[in-house]
Amino acid sequence: MASIHFTAKDIYDQDFNREVRGFSKVEVNEFLDDVIKDYETYAALVKELREENARLREELAKQAQEVPQAASVASSTGQDFPQVTTATNFDILKRLNRLEKEVFGKQIVDRDF
Repeated sequence: MASIHFTAKDIYDQDFNREVRGFSKVEVNEFLDDVIKDYETYAALVKELREENARLREELAKQAQEVPQAASVASSTGQDFPQVTTATNFDILKRLNRLEKEVFGKQIVDRDF
């Protein structure tokens, strides 16, 4: 992961050598002010996203702890909790095909031929 080399204060405090034919100091300062604002915005966004990431990881850890407890309770009470899995389009089409055959029965089979 790339590291951040400058803080907003570092950018603000940066001095450049002056030369006879240099850039306009006003334009450079205005541009650097905009860069500082962007940098502060990015820093705040990164901080916010890291906090959200930590919060979501904690929630996930709590859910992972609750699932085994719920499964043991379900097995002792005889209840079945549905398994959470990811289904592909192919799996969904297979399930839909089985459902149609179950609902429409012989009509589907006769129509296919």
